[in-house]
Amino acid sequence: MRTPPARADLRRHRRRHDAEIVRLAVPAFLALVAEPLFLLGDAAVVGHLGTIPLAGLGVAATVLQTVVGLCVFLAYGTTASVARRVGAGDRAGALAQGVDGIWLAVLIGVAATAVLLALAGPLVGIFGAEAAVEDAALTYLRIAALGTTPLLVMLAATGVLRGFQDVRTPLVVAVAGNVVNLVLNVLLVFGTGPLPALGIAGSAIGSVVAQVLSAAALVAVVVRGARREGASLRPDTRGVREAARAAGPLVVRTLTLRAALLVTTYAVAIAPAAERTVDLATHQLAMTLWTFLAFVLDAIAIAAQAITGRYLGAGDVEGTRAVTRRMLRWGLLSGLVTGVLLAVAAPLLGPLFSSDAQVHERLVPVLLVAALAQPLAGVVFVLDGVLIGAGDGAYLARAGTLVLLAHAPVVLLVAGAGGGLVGVWVVFSFVFMGARGLALVHRERGGAWLVTGAGR
Repeated sequence: MRTPPARADLRRHRRRHDAEIVRLAVPAFLALVAEPLFLLGDAAVVGHLGTIPLAGLGVAATVLQTVVGLCVFLAYGTTASVARRVGAGDRAGALAQGVDGIWLAVLIGVAATAVLLALAGPLVGIFGAEAAVEDAALTYLRIAALGTTPLLVMLAATGVLRGFQDVRTPLVVAVAGNVVNLVLNVLLVFGTGPLPALGIAGSAIGSVVAQVLSAAALVAVVVRGARREGASLRPDTRGVREAARAAGPLVVRTLTLRAALLVTTYAVAIAPAAERTVDLATHQLAMTLWTFLAFVLDAIAIAAQAITGRYLGAGDVEGTRAVTRRMLRWGLLSGLVTGVLLAVAAPLLGPLFSSDAQVHERLVPVLLVAALAQPLAGVVFVLDGVLIGAGDGAYLARAGTLVLLAHAPVVLLVAGAGGGLVGVWVVFSFVFMGARGLALVHRERGGAWLVTGAGR
């Protein structure tokens, strides 16, 4: 019996959507995991200098990653705005908007660099480390801060390319840049031939050089495209101002997410003194594994940003709904897979990261809780990407604030009442993520976010 035409069309559309999601999500995932894997390589190189330089690197890296993490809107917001114009058929306008995003990254980067250099001492002092560790951290931070602008330019340029559905170029640059970083770290930290051994300063210099080269490679691709389409490379004051205004809600969204993670860690830290060290160590391992699995789900969210922006830019509301449903299916299935893998591997992961038997014992139930929440996380990540792609940052900011206000008192109450580490993770996995899910599903089912056209 022949398949009805309507059903055949539906299957064909699903296959097309699936192919597009895979084409964007797989390279995005590989690019996402490239950076943390090579950061581990940096740590391994500096770690051979001793515990003090490694601790100093940890302190400085935390400061830098916080600054860069707060500026992730340069990638997300640029992806959405560029994809809209691509969908509307305005490639020159898309590149002009992307160039404005890069100029905004330069302005923020210069300001952030000045702040980091001026306040390096107080920022490092917040961690209360011993004097030798602070000295190592300051040495690294004062050099590595010079790479802030290139890093932010990389975010913005990556957003431009993703908006054009090009995820391969950022992947190639991420891998090549991090290989260069690792090689330079080895050469400059330990010295070879005519090169002196510079210690932790060599690691910072290697990182800055790799970041400058990576930013230059990405910008060169954008510049080539802009010249081909006749788009201006000069900063447009109005365009840069509009990019900054649109970025505000995404900054608030990011701040609420980071605040939720901080308050969760604080809840672990108020455990009874006898259990605090083990709980914090276990929590850190669990959060590291959660973050790594989040890269899988975030790759689909990045695809969602680009696809949603393009469909809405083209004025295709029905297509946007259809591809959103397909991406939600991918998010849910990915969450099921990562959840099963995490549950199966839970008893084996502790010994890989720690020799403490107490940590092994406490890690297993925490990871089982995290495993149960993976399908929910898959849905949350995809919808977050969809709404970012739609330019619905204002709603995400409001929802993030409300979710944080709901999560913080509950997690602190559970911790204060003796709920322990598992209780904290139950709240994080199901109250925090559940509240995010409810807010996002509620928005997706409505139509306020389905604004079509080249601009929002």
